[in-house]
Amino acid sequence: MLYDMIARIQFEKRSGAARSVLFFAPLLSVVVGLCFAGIFIGVTGKNPLAIYILMFEGAFGSAYGLSETVVKAIPLMLTSLAVSLAFRMQLWNIGAEGQLYMGAFGATWLALNFPDWPNYVLLPAMLALGFIMGGLWGLLPAIPRAYFKVNETITTLLLNYVAILWVDYLVYGPWKDPNGFNFPITAPFSDSAVLPSLGPTRIHAGLFLAILAAGVLYVVLKHTKWGFEIRVSGESAVAANYAGMNYIKNILLVMFISGGLAGIAGMTEVSGITQRLQHGISPGYGYSAIIIAWLARLNPWAIVIVSFVFGGLLVGGYSIQTSGLPAATVAMLQGAILFFVVGGEIFVEHRLKISGKRGNK
Repeated sequence: MLYDMIARIQFEKRSGAARSVLFFAPLLSVVVGLCFAGIFIGVTGKNPLAIYILMFEGAFGSAYGLSETVVKAIPLMLTSLAVSLAFRMQLWNIGAEGQLYMGAFGATWLALNFPDWPNYVLLPAMLALGFIMGGLWGLLPAIPRAYFKVNETITTLLLNYVAILWVDYLVYGPWKDPNGFNFPITAPFSDSAVLPSLGPTRIHAGLFLAILAAGVLYVVLKHTKWGFEIRVSGESAVAANYAGMNYIKNILLVMFISGGLAGIAGMTEVSGITQRLQHGISPGYGYSAIIIAWLARLNPWAIVIVSFVFGGLLVGGYSIQTSGLPAATVAMLQGAILFFVVGGEIFVEHRLKISGKRGNK
């Protein structure tokens, strides 16, 4: 009987999802993801609800927790905006992590070689070089994608490891601080290379850069001809070519800007937070960005909000270590959420239907 019922379940393509479906599907996916992860937390003997409350209080229950949540949200916003721009054109840029590292590398090179420049010259230069280095790292897989249709999912992912190992080589080798007690870090930046912060908190000027980037991206995508071309190209490359749009040029440009935004995230991390380049400057911001972009449905303003929530998830992850669970539990939570968010897209695109007859005819 169960087999017969399953055999009669069919997915029917929707002509267009209602706004309520678009809004509630990601929320429901997150709830299901938390319930799913709660099963594994329960297996360890912990109360999942108590753990989630502990995470919430750690991230939002105090002024310090709240400020740290904003600090974590800044690179998440920038990397999420980066991947969302590429996703708009159906370019699966999984390489924001590596592009972040290359942006940090470019900014650090300037900070270490020109420490005496005034801050009004050095900081914009670091920002520009961080953008360019991240952009070039995004352009590398874009060229074979544009001209030879090489799958950018694989190439961008593999380039992440190259960028991370390159930075590791520098901080363990030629850029290693001789006064750093053998830690894999560079010399500290001069004051001119450090982003200003808000009062006693670690919230730095990168927050305004991220919000500005969201605003610019929103206007470009919604109200410019190029934004229209990106949307059309994302729907159909054939239609874009037929309409006279330069599809190859748009691939190269979108991937360059996408990588550049992730590169800015790297610049703000080394200039605003660590104030030097070091091993493991990112706990996986570039990968979390993929989940955030999907949850926000590629909307720049929604990305700002979802990044803030995910920043809280990271900060809350440190809080649960006091309960005996490792901070890596957050990675499991993110994985579960991504799994159900992607799975939930099936119900956004299709309607569940139980046919009267057995089978799929």
